[in-house]
Amino acid sequence: MRQLWPRLHAAWERLWSALTYPICQPHTAFLSVAGNTPPRIGVLALQGDVAEHTALLGTLGVDVVDIRQVHQLEGLDGLVIPGGESSVMDKLTRLFGLAKPLQAAIARGLPVLGTCAGLIMLAQDLEDGIAGQQTLGGLDVSVRRNAFGSQVDSSEIELHIEGIGGPPMAVALIRAPLVTRVGKDVKVIATLSDGSIVAVEQGSLIGVSFHPEITGDDRLHRRFVELVKNRQ
Repeated sequence: MRQLWPRLHAAWERLWSALTYPICQPHTAFLSVAGNTPPRIGVLALQGDVAEHTALLGTLGVDVVDIRQVHQLEGLDGLVIPGGESSVMDKLTRLFGLAKPLQAAIARGLPVLGTCAGLIMLAQDLEDGIAGQQTLGGLDVSVRRNAFGSQVDSSEIELHIEGIGGPPMAVALIRAPLVTRVGKDVKVIATLSDGSIVAVEQGSLIGVSFHPEITGDDRLHRRFVELVKNRQ
């Protein structure tokens, strides 16, 4: 792993400042209608690394909407759960009445990409959550938070991800979780050189330990968009 402190420090500052991301700011919702319209992909925007995902998806020919209220889930073709602080994200999804509707949407097969804290939110089991912390579930995996150390241990690595061609992806590990158990229906799509599992897929769900939106490589998001289109 090579330390890229200027970029990773800036990325962490963005994540930390996102703890106070304004959850009631105006938004524009794109309605999903029949025909050849682009897929409508939401980004859960209660807390976390929202802006980077929204900007990246906006370059891929999809309609993007920040999700803060239950009614905005209607008509979604896919959802991204960003990185951030998983315990805060959990509390806010419950506070705003989103937890149960999100669980229902996941159970119906809504494609979801969870990155870092988003992976934690999708995990069935959390080994070291704070008291009362809950997840949405969907991925039959167990995860451990902050498995690669604290902020000062943040790093950028190059990673081969199954289903993504070309050279390895450059991705950022920032207080990243680790997948410690996978169920029989879960496909491991990326590991570190020591075998540590950092990306998994199960049906329409993809969960990764890292931040692909920070390093400028859009291939994982493109893969997710194709998954969404194939399920429209």
